[in-house]
Amino acid sequence: MADHGPESGRGAGTTPHRPPEGRVSSTDAPRYAPEWLELREGADAAARAAELLDPLRERLVGRESGGLVIRDLGCGTGSMGRWLAPRLPGPQYWILHDHDPGLLDLAAAHTPRTAADGSPVTVTTERGDIAHVTADLLAGASLVTASALLDVLTRDEVDALARACAGAGCPALLALSVVGRVELTPAEPLDDQIADAFNEHQQRSGLLGPEAVTVAAEAFMRQGATVRMQASPWRLGADESVLVAQWLRGWVGAACEQSPSLALRAKEYLRRRLAQCAAGELTVVVQHTDLLALPRATGRTS
Repeated sequence: MADHGPESGRGAGTTPHRPPEGRVSSTDAPRYAPEWLELREGADAAARAAELLDPLRERLVGRESGGLVIRDLGCGTGSMGRWLAPRLPGPQYWILHDHDPGLLDLAAAHTPRTAADGSPVTVTTERGDIAHVTADLLAGASLVTASALLDVLTRDEVDALARACAGAGCPALLALSVVGRVELTPAEPLDDQIADAFNEHQQRSGLLGPEAVTVAAEAFMRQGATVRMQASPWRLGADESVLVAQWLRGWVGAACEQSPSLALRAKEYLRRRLAQCAAGELTVVVQHTDLLALPRATGRTS
């Protein structure tokens, strides 16, 4: 799900990647705008750590003939499926999870229908909160995947996800978790203050924010999994000016919400940054990390 205008239908607050929205654990949580998720999809696809796919494919060898069962948690409009399904061989059965029925419909309609080797890809949807995943839910799954999700979970929720994957013997590919580092060129003195305030905002209400991927790695390793992590940064320039402008507004807005004393200076800062963006003079790197957790071979398999 999200940080990064989440992919998922679960998030908190205004983030550099997501507009103001609530967590799907609330039955009346606002929906994510499909337009935002579509806007970020190209940057997400370019950032995803393809280096993690080889060890994942090795773990999945032998399962392709019977078909891969893949659960996509907080699927949003389904961009993870559009990226991953054509990169894995064999028949695939995707189960898309999200709180927002509109996003589920979009994701299901636009999931690829063929795998890397031409095998069929089928899809179904399950609406609901993904905060407390269990081994029973994951029973029979070949892979759990999610994008921009970990940083909008709590420590208890990440621990529950790691236990569930271990109990089901199910690998997890968890992409695009923000790690709290942003680089703008040209740099300005206020960059670091806004970044610090934004990172604090991401951890309100017990959410892990930029600590999420480290916490998740530790949680999976405690369950005996082998964990690999790979940087997956957004690298945004003049060609992504629309995305950069949206990101800037969310990033600065969340920082000011967290630290109102920044508001006066941040207003002029945002004006300058948006002008640079419109002129093609601003580049932004938003650091993320992708995580692959491979359970013990003795775990339950699909």
